[in-house]
Amino acid sequence: MKTWDVAIVGGGIIGLSLSIALRKRGAQVLVVERGEPGREASYAAGGMIADSAIEIRPALQSLATASARMYPEFVHELEDESGVDIDLRDAGTLLFPSAKEDSSIFSSLGTFPAPIKDLEPELADLPMPAVHLKERSVDPRALVGAALKAAKHRAVDISSGTAVSEIVVEDGRVSGVRTDKTTYHASVVVNCAGAWSGKLPPHHFPTRPVKGQMLAVASSHKILHHVIRRPEVYLIPRSDRRIIIGTTVEEVGYEKNTNPEAIHRLHEAAVRTLPALADARILEAWAGLRPGTPDSLPILGATPTLGYFAATGHYRDGILLAPVTALVMTQLMTGGDSPYDISAFSPARFEVKAE
Repeated sequence: MKTWDVAIVGGGIIGLSLSIALRKRGAQVLVVERGEPGREASYAAGGMIADSAIEIRPALQSLATASARMYPEFVHELEDESGVDIDLRDAGTLLFPSAKEDSSIFSSLGTFPAPIKDLEPELADLPMPAVHLKERSVDPRALVGAALKAAKHRAVDISSGTAVSEIVVEDGRVSGVRTDKTTYHASVVVNCAGAWSGKLPPHHFPTRPVKGQMLAVASSHKILHHVIRRPEVYLIPRSDRRIIIGTTVEEVGYEKNTNPEAIHRLHEAAVRTLPALADARILEAWAGLRPGTPDSLPILGATPTLGYFAATGHYRDGILLAPVTALVMTQLMTGGDSPYDISAFSPARFEVKAE
C-alpha cells in the first residue's frame, strides 16, 4: 500500500506551490485535484501582484508585502525548472481612486517618473488623479502551468479528475483522503481546495465561491504598458499585446457562466479608460470562483484534528500570496517557526468542530 508524507487537496497555485516547497524538504507529496490542476480560480485570475496598503487589509499587509518581494525569485525558479515564460512584468500600476475617496490619502504612495500622458499616451483624460504604484503583474495561466511542470519535475504525484469527499481520520488524527474512486493514505493532509474547501468533513471551513467575470482582447500594437486600476474596471497588459479586462464580484454560488451584459459593461468601461481598445479584437471571456471567507482573510494553519492543515480562502489574493503561503505552511508543517505571524488567519477563529 503506497503512502505519502503529505496529501494536498487542491491543485491550484496554492496547492502546487506548497507541493514544490514540501518536496524541497524531502517530503513525499500527493496533490489531489477535483478537475484539471490549475484550471479554477488560479487560471481565471488577473495576475496583479498588488500589495499596496490601499487595498490590502491591515492584518494581511506583512504577508502580502513579503510575498510580493519573493516574486522575482519565485518566478525565476519556476521558469528555470519548467521552461515556461511566466511574463513577470514590473512597469507598475496606475491607480485611479474613486470620486468618493480622498485622493490626498494616496499622494504619498507613488510618484510618476514622467507625465502620465508620456507613460500612457492612449489613456483617456480621466477626471481623478492617478497614483503610480511599483507593483508587478504575472500571467496566471503561465504561472500555474509552470508550477505544474515544476511539481512533476520534482516528482510530486498528481491525481486529477477525482474529487476528495472526506478527510480520513483514525484515532483522532489524519490518515489520508477519500475520493469517489479510492483512498489515498498520508500522515498529513492540507486543504487547499479553494472555494470547495468547506465541503470536506470533518471540518467545514466557511469558504464560499465569489464569481468574477473577465475578458481578454488583443491589439495590433502595444497600446498599454502599465496596469490600470479604476473602481469600475482594471486593465492588465501582457507582453504579447493581450490586455486582460476585469472584473465583477458576484455572490451567485457555484454558477460560473459568463453573462453577456456583464462582459459588455466591462468592455465599455475599458474603452472609456483606453479608447484604442475599441479597435482591439475580443479573444475570450471567462468566469472564475474566488474562495471568499467571512472576514476576507485566508485560512492558514493547523486544525483541531492532528495532522490536518488548511491553506485556503485567499479570495482575490491567491496569486499574490502563493510564495509566502508555501513558505509559512511548509515551516509550520515541518515543525519550524513561521517567519511571519499567521495567528490572525488560524482556522480556530471560526467554528470548525469535527463531526
